[in-house]
Amino acid sequence: MAKYALEQSPGHLLRRAQQFADDLYKKEVGSGGLTARQFTVLHAISEKEGLSQTDLVRRTGIDRSTLADMISRLTTKGYVARQRTKDDARANSVKLTAAGKKVLSGHEAKVMKAEAAALALLPKTQQGGFMKALKAYAEALDKMEAEAMAPKRRPAAKKTAAKKAPAKKKAPAKKKAPAKKKAPAKKTAAKKAPAKKAAKKTTRKKAAKK
Repeated sequence: MAKYALEQSPGHLLRRAQQFADDLYKKEVGSGGLTARQFTVLHAISEKEGLSQTDLVRRTGIDRSTLADMISRLTTKGYVARQRTKDDARANSVKLTAAGKKVLSGHEAKVMKAEAAALALLPKTQQGGFMKALKAYAEALDKMEAEAMAPKRRPAAKKTAAKKAPAKKKAPAKKKAPAKKKAPAKKTAAKKAPAKKAAKKTTRKKAAKK
């Protein structure tokens, strides 16, 4: 059985990278600025205003309950405005206020500097492959989450094929009656008396008596 090794653990390695990126972010933005997640949400809204909170969950990867709490805090600070969507009265769409646009603009340069520093830890020859792998991983997560959020379809009831009526057995063919034997031909009538020889004998006998 293989032994657990931190150096080979995806979770451990991702947490280390995340921790380093967070430290760089806080260093550039400062303690009084937006958190990394708040910046992510504001930036996502700025790209397409009018998104519903469900859309933001898909866009940012932040879970629904955490995102709802963040939107509430950002609304209280005056950075975001909410309104009911036209398509669904139960859902809220969000957009940036003037104050939200201003605070986002003031953070962008600092955030880009922090992210450049995080990537600069690798040689330039490895940076492209590193980003490509991260994007592929994020896309796989998006696909998994989209499938989880999609309404589940009930399996279609299987149609029972109608049972075919058993084929009728064919009646056995009637046996042909044996052909009647022809009656033997009737024997010809009694034998004919021998021809003239018998007649000659009688005449001779008669002559002798005389």
